[in-house]
Amino acid sequence: MKHLYNDREYLEIVGQVLDNEEFNKLKLIEHHGISRYEHSLKVSYYAYCIAKSLKLDYVEVARAGLLHDFFLSDDERTSKDRFLSTFTHPKKAVMNADRVFGISQREADIIKSHMFPINLTVPKYAESWVVNFSDKVIGAYELSRKFGYRFSYLLNLYLIFLFNAMK
Repeated sequence: MKHLYNDREYLEIVGQVLDNEEFNKLKLIEHHGISRYEHSLKVSYYAYCIAKSLKLDYVEVARAGLLHDFFLSDDERTSKDRFLSTFTHPKKAVMNADRVFGISQREADIIKSHMFPINLTVPKYAESWVVNFSDKVIGAYELSRKFGYRFSYLLNLYLIFLFNAMK
């Protein structure tokens, strides 16, 4: 990830977000074995690179990718609260992103739909799909590093479930 700090164009796009005091609170929240800030930065940068290569709106992808998990939560939540947050946090992130930064309709869709198919908000834009895909790949990688073989087993069960549900 060191190369993102050498990408001046990317840093110019997301600088306002990275300099924001409220956004920087994400550095203190654990997410997939790293901080939510670090996770969001990875999703944003890789989605930005993909969107740029596909000639999509990489500016909105970079911003929305960074803001896709922009919600604050207590570390001492119950397991039930953490589970429910899986379904509700995109809406909180959209509200926070709009309140603090002002976001476009496309950015709102990117954030709102980043948990598809876990939540039922289908992405409307190609840019939304890029962030959705980047979040899934990076999240799976982070969880596999955190949980090792146990996560691989659960991921396989989940994929089998999805495959059977799509028949």
